Amino acid sequence: MAQSETVVRILDTAEVLFAEKGFAETSLRTITSKAKVNLAAVNYHFGSKKALIQAVFARYLDPFCEEFNAQLEVLERRPSLTLEDLLEALARTTLSIPAQKGSLSIFMRLLGLAYTQAQGHMRRYLQQHYGKAFNRFAQLLKNATPELPDAERFWRLHFMLGSVVFTLSSLDALKDIAASDYDEKTRVKDLVARFLPVVTAAMHAPVPPQPPRMAETAA
Repeated sequence: MAQSETVVRILDTAEVLFAEKGFAETSLRTITSKAKVNLAAVNYHFGSKKALIQAVFARYLDPFCEEFNAQLEVLERRPSLTLEDLLEALARTTLSIPAQKGSLSIFMRLLGLAYTQAQGHMRRYLQQHYGKAFNRFAQLLKNATPELPDAERFWRLHFMLGSVVFTLSSLDALKDIAASDYDEKTRVKDLVARFLPVVTAAMHAPVPPQPPRMAETAA
């Protein structure tokens, strides 16, 4: 069912303010003022600030996970799977969703905030609603990189996600630099084409000496 104009205006305003100022620093009063609605409208449609934050994420992540799960299902049926196949599926899905819902940079800034500012309720919400898709991806990543120890794969996955979030959340600034310094008009798909081989090479890099385990240091 289509969302009402008031709900869309609240969500549009909230996601921009959350991305610019953070969750804790953005008050409902600021959101209602910018959205030109009263507080009763936010309470009626969302019930609380926590629920509003969750709704902002859901607007992106619900369609993202629906499409990504469909992509993963195709990959799971393949007799063999390469890391390149998996990362290309992730890139395709990432690029397909924000274009329908808003700015890719805002989407990525929100994901970055989910890591750095998400409180307990957000971590539980993200795990409950989107953990299944992430776990499917993580299992396929493990299948595609059997040479990596589990801890090393964990770190490389988060290095990769951090690089993606930083790069795409700074997209407008990076495109301006490319235009002014290199006379290059950069499209998002061009950036992804450059990014994928770098990330793939990083995942395939030699494994460095592993840190000692906690039990070993305590002995």
